[in-house]
Amino acid sequence: MFDYIRDPAEIHKRSFETVRAETDVSGLSADEAALTVRLVHACGMPDIVRNLVFGPGALKVGRAALGEGAAILTDVEMVRHGIIRARLPADNPVLCMLHDAGVKERAAEQGTTRSAAAVDLWREGLEGSVVAIGNAPTALFRLLEIIGDGVAPPAMIAAFPVGFVGAAESKEALIDFAAAKAIPFVTLKGRWGGSALAAACVNAMGESE
Repeated sequence: MFDYIRDPAEIHKRSFETVRAETDVSGLSADEAALTVRLVHACGMPDIVRNLVFGPGALKVGRAALGEGAAILTDVEMVRHGIIRARLPADNPVLCMLHDAGVKERAAEQGTTRSAAAVDLWREGLEGSVVAIGNAPTALFRLLEIIGDGVAPPAMIAAFPVGFVGAAESKEALIDFAAAKAIPFVTLKGRWGGSALAAACVNAMGESE
């Protein structure tokens, strides 16, 4: 027999105690600190705190948008499935258009990824939404492009694309672009990211409403 903790409540309790003990949230607002704890819990890496970037008022704006029923647009199904519907404040629709009709063909025509091609389908519903990107840097780049082309922006962007090609660059582009356009955002600089972080961000904002 292995000696390990089996009780779910005890696991949950000890997990968050450990996160809070090992994560330096000094210098963060109460909202930012609470979200950081949730993100560290999702990925197991307290060190991410030094790479997190919060746009001004991002969490307040995100919570308000969710409270008003904003749609949540995700780049991949893993993010969509990671968002806990019961924690959303207004029965918010959670959408992923990656497998919608025509996306594969559009991607082939444009010479891009399906994730980026699917972002083009967000155009009509983008305004006032909450965007959660947890996989594809190309989706984040495309989002910035269509906003730059004049599409009304989302209320808030939670950007956690991950990987070795384009992830760090897409997030740096977001930081500069969002500052110029006054778009609230949360992101994690560098190669780190992932669907669990994007979903955890949305879940935390939903619970805080």
